[in-house]
Amino acid sequence: MNIVLLEAEQTQSEFWKIENPRQLQHLSQHIQLNAGDTLKVGIRNGQRHLTEVVTISGQHIVLRPIQAEALPAKLPVHLILALPRPKVLRRIIMDAVTLGVERISLIHSYRVDKSYWQSPFLQQLNDYVTLGLEQAGDTIEPEIQLYKRFKPFVEDILPSFISGQRPAYVAHPYAEQQMPYAIQHSCSLIIGPEGGFIPYEVDLLQKNGCQAMSLGNRILRTETAVSSILGRLFV
Repeated sequence: MNIVLLEAEQTQSEFWKIENPRQLQHLSQHIQLNAGDTLKVGIRNGQRHLTEVVTISGQHIVLRPIQAEALPAKLPVHLILALPRPKVLRRIIMDAVTLGVERISLIHSYRVDKSYWQSPFLQQLNDYVTLGLEQAGDTIEPEIQLYKRFKPFVEDILPSFISGQRPAYVAHPYAEQQMPYAIQHSCSLIIGPEGGFIPYEVDLLQKNGCQAMSLGNRILRTETAVSSILGRLFV
């Protein structure tokens, strides 16, 4: 945890309180704060501040804001991800948020097990976002949307995200073109499920304005592909 994320209603007075048990436990075990120490605190979807610790108890920590600080820059990317296995979803969301992804869409595809859409992990996305923001020292949540039907998403919604200055790249190991490197523009990045998109899906994506791109002849796990491609695109 590199920042403590508070809700806006917790910061309406002169003094702010940390009362979340998870945050208090982490600060107690790993930071060992004392009155007078400074602590970085963010307001969800707001500013980041340097604060001074006023008092500490087992139930809360009282802070006084000192000064506002700059937020880390976002990556200008829309990550479109075929819904992965629930435990993998947790790691990917946390990593994507930590890396600064601006928007995330979770979509269905042929190789996505329909049971994944009933997973309780989907109800915990806000928790994963919070952990990713705290890791990165950020406060601005990415927009996250769910689309349970592949074809309507690709034909009716995806084209609105694509333009000449905002291409869409489909990670596909058998594509002839290589994934671009160190781009200077925004884009959409589309990554399939374990096992990849089926040929029909790749074809439909290409017909609707996407470019199939390869990372080489190694087949990567979804979570590895996300971090690897984002690092390549925005080095």
